[in-house]
Amino acid sequence: MLLTGPGDRKTEAIRAIRTITGLSLWDSKLLLDSAPVAITEPDWLEAAQNAAGVLEAAGAHATVLCDWCDRTITRVARPVDPAPCSGPWPPATCRASCPPATD
Repeated sequence: MLLTGPGDRKTEAIRAIRTITGLSLWDSKLLLDSAPVAITEPDWLEAAQNAAGVLEAAGAHATVLCDWCDRTITRVARPVDPAPCSGPWPPATCRASCPPATD
């Protein structure tokens, strides 16, 4: 997941980063100040989307990227791009091309 911007509520965003990563207050502030930066490494899609939701609720701007083809994954249940995945895996397994249904 990529933190794209600090937003207007930096204190809440720092707390959200601490919650997601377990970093110290200082390290969380440095991470927020160096945006755009990856907050989590390739992880389960649901965990990355939940982390992005926590950051967005705190006023920060976050984007979830497919760990296979680096395309942006939206938070709605529809493909980002109808084009097939450019990665070496079958298009049916790409998270950006075929996101799971959300409630």
